[in-house]
Amino acid sequence: MKASSDKMHDKYNELDFTDAKPVSETPHLAKLQAEAGGKSRITMRVDNDVLATFKARAEMIGGNYQTLMNDALKQFAQGLRLTDVVREAIHETWETCLTTRSTGRGKKLRAD
Repeated sequence: MKASSDKMHDKYNELDFTDAKPVSETPHLAKLQAEAGGKSRITMRVDNDVLATFKARAEMIGGNYQTLMNDALKQFAQGLRLTDVVREAIHETWETCLTTRSTGRGKKLRAD
């Protein structure tokens, strides 16, 4: 994985922002961040094996490990368990299979 997961990093990594104002001191940017942000920056400690797992999964799917961790925390906060997520995925797949036309006959399958 790249040192920076920000796609714009390579474009702007040579610019000098030492004299730039923070977003909080720029009213228009602060307003945009407040409207679109909806996230808080935190520091937290996680086990090395947990972090390695999320980073490996993110690399496999081409995503960001922090996003995966946020999604997992969101599911936990909503009371979702892995079994619930798997059950819902199976249900959606089953429904798709039942409503898809079968090959050769042109009829829809029905669950009776």
